[in-house]
Amino acid sequence: MIWIPGGQAHFPTNWEISRPTTVFALSSATVMLRPAALRPGDAVSIVAPSSPFDREAFARGLERIAARYRPVFEDSLFSGERYLAGSDALRLEELHRALARPDTRAVFCARGGYGAMRLLSGLRLPEVCKPLVGFSDVTALHGALQAAGRTSIHGPVITHLGTLDESTATGLFELLESPETRVVLQGRPVVPGIAEGLVVGGNLSVLTRLVGTPFLPPLDGAILFFEDVGERPYRLDRMWQHLSLSGALRRLAGIAMGAFEGCDEKDGGWTAEEILGELARAANLPCVIGLPVGHGKANRAFPLGARARLDAQSGTLCFLEGAVQ
Repeated sequence: MIWIPGGQAHFPTNWEISRPTTVFALSSATVMLRPAALRPGDAVSIVAPSSPFDREAFARGLERIAARYRPVFEDSLFSGERYLAGSDALRLEELHRALARPDTRAVFCARGGYGAMRLLSGLRLPEVCKPLVGFSDVTALHGALQAAGRTSIHGPVITHLGTLDESTATGLFELLESPETRVVLQGRPVVPGIAEGLVVGGNLSVLTRLVGTPFLPPLDGAILFFEDVGERPYRLDRMWQHLSLSGALRRLAGIAMGAFEGCDEKDGGWTAEEILGELARAANLPCVIGLPVGHGKANRAFPLGARARLDAQSGTLCFLEGAVQ
């Protein structure tokens, strides 16, 4: 069953899905493929590529989406299998259908958690590009899209959207609907300097698991963004060392960090941001921290795979491109 407020579901008889995408080593100078802009009232797909989710939190977020667009989803969205929102085969097919449907214009993820990485080896991308919206575990899908030369949107999942202020939803809709939208994120300077490049990344825990796979986003000359939740400082340090030992940090133009919710060591005498600041200064890359993005009360949407200017004197990350065309 498809749920479409005020409408009927219509499936095409044949899905036109391309063969598995070949992932190339892209550089930050690559021109990324952008999806077409949405309009108010467009139909949008909702998928659950990761973990099961709370129905009440989903309903609150869905209300926000339904006030602007026409949400479309299948009964399988509410499936559960241990810590996953259904089997890998079910979740992958649900994602494939959402990406390929000609009658929906974007794909929103219901929740993060864990599971998206399990879908990468079977992921097929249609020729037509549409915005994928999500964060946290959805970082795995973002990485695959950027590795394939496509933009996507780092933004609230449905269960998170209902907890955020109205301006967050408005900013997300503007990003989806206007090629002229240029997001500006304000943080705090850590290492002075100015850098320009494609912004890639997402959740640090998931991102580091993509190192050594074809699904790591293009890092050459890039601005790497990351945030995390519930990871103690020593774990963040370990993830940073993983990136450093892999050679990833040497390829970057700059680093932009969001929020690190629940990451401070209780009675540890130091904070996660202090540890990350020390690591950033040792790497000597332009860096800001505290951008209003992550698992807390602020989670501004911005385009991944778009060019931006990182000004680590003023602490700003200013996007030079929109998410859509």
